[in-house]
Amino acid sequence: MEKIIYREDVLDYFDDLVYLRFKEEYFSYLENAENYLEKLVEFVSHNIKDFPSKKSPKELKQLGSNYIFYNSSKRTTWYVLFEKFENRYLITAILNNHCEEAKFI
Repeated sequence: MEKIIYREDVLDYFDDLVYLRFKEEYFSYLENAENYLEKLVEFVSHNIKDFPSKKSPKELKQLGSNYIFYNSSKRTTWYVLFEKFENRYLITAILNNHCEEAKFI
């Protein structure tokens, strides 16, 4: 069985993401913002082993050697960067297509 570990700064990003999405009224209820994040985490948990990962472009290698993507909506794609060691995955960064770094993917 695979083990998935999130770097501390990724977990902090998740907290900020939920709070900001709610504060900026992207979601009307905090619970909806939490559910949005939960779907992303569930996708990673259920798919990181089998979803075809790609090698990160050289401009993003410092964020993680590999990545998978998750389409959360028609407008937003999430990129989950990670390192793999046998059956363990270290999630090193999370980006979406609205981030400046995503232009390299």
